[in-house]
Amino acid sequence: MISPNLLRWIPFLFVLLWATGFIGAKYALPYAEPFTVLALRMYLTLGVFLILINIYRQKWPSLQGALYSMLVGSLVHAAYLGGVFAAIKAGMSAGLASLLVGLQPILTALIAWLWMDNRINGRQMTGLLLGILGVAAVLLLGKDGSQALQFNLTALLFALLALFGITIGTLLQKRFCADVGLLTGTFYQYLASAIIMSLLALLFETREIDWQPQFIAALLWLVFGLSLSAILLLMLMIRGGEATKVASYFYLTPPVTAVMAWLLFDERLTTWGMAGISLTAYGVYLVIRNPAKPMNR
Repeated sequence: MISPNLLRWIPFLFVLLWATGFIGAKYALPYAEPFTVLALRMYLTLGVFLILINIYRQKWPSLQGALYSMLVGSLVHAAYLGGVFAAIKAGMSAGLASLLVGLQPILTALIAWLWMDNRINGRQMTGLLLGILGVAAVLLLGKDGSQALQFNLTALLFALLALFGITIGTLLQKRFCADVGLLTGTFYQYLASAIIMSLLALLFETREIDWQPQFIAALLWLVFGLSLSAILLLMLMIRGGEATKVASYFYLTPPVTAVMAWLLFDERLTTWGMAGISLTAYGVYLVIRNPAKPMNR
């Protein structure tokens, strides 16, 4: 039995692991193209999950559950990870990519407000505006002229694809996959992503890999540090009653990634850039602090 004091720190470790995904991409992409890296990652992860499913003897879902899980996986993993990796390969910094996809709670709140009859209170509306202003500050004023936040329209479109993919995929996961086993459902998610990444690599990439130690280390970290460890921590949080609180920690991901990128890659931020990241993080925090309540019809 894990003590409550130790359990309290698990969400922070989860966020740290999530933030390293952007760093892992930065390390791996000089040696292989993005869809090729992700296809390898997915196939290795599938092998790991098959072992875990056999160990825990988790029941496989119905055909409907498997298909819904694959739909979710095509968005949460293929669109999200593919978009992030492609954006970084196209020249976007790890910190900016993290910041843009970190707007997921804000986009989710907007979708819930516009199409799902959810009310947005004054605090959440303030958070929406602050998040948008923060991103604008980073995009327009966060460069130092030579480092960090350089981007182009192609990279920006890939990052937006990642943002919409994980947002819509998360909503579908909540709506259609609540009764699907975590391990087996995630297996089908990764299976769909592996198929999509393989097709994209075959169609648009050379599939050449420079098997340098840095690439191998980055790939193994993406599999065991992200695809495996983050999921196991999520399972632990659910078992300990922390699943409903984990979203409140995601607003820490962009600043954590920015600090890591600064230390590892010298991705420098101006004062405006740091202010923009802080403003966006606080805006996301305001949005997810008090979930919107359904409107009375």
